[in-house]
Amino acid sequence: MQEYERKQLLERIDRESSTLGVEIPERIEIQGEEIQLREFVFEIKRRETVPAGERDRVERAKRNLRRERLERRDRIETGEISFERGEELADAIIGIDRALEALENLRSESVEAEAKRQEAADTKRWMDFLKKALGHDDDGPQVRGP
Repeated sequence: MQEYERKQLLERIDRESSTLGVEIPERIEIQGEEIQLREFVFEIKRRETVPAGERDRVERAKRNLRRERLERRDRIETGEISFERGEELADAIIGIDRALEALENLRSESVEAEAKRQEAADTKRWMDFLKKALGHDDDGPQVRGP
């Protein structure tokens, strides 16, 4: 591969918009094991939040995908490969990036539960403020003055 071709591929995979319109790969080989990547991502995304039991599995998958992305990028950057092989690696990297984006946008149950608790606490503080401002207590209206 020529140096200018290598630079083209690296620019392509590092581009902010590289994943726009790209589908998550059906399958991908990671560390010698074939993973049904699209099925895994869609299975997790089907739920609105990631249950506590699945959180470790999702985090492990994201770590493995990041590691694989780095290894493939390194092969493009420093490997003695053909331009065609570099294009295949770039396509795979962009697919990995797309899967990572989908997995990064998931919310865990604990985050969602924390948001609900925060909202309830804000509502309670607001109601307490209104009661004091309007001169009410828990037993009904407060009578002021004679």
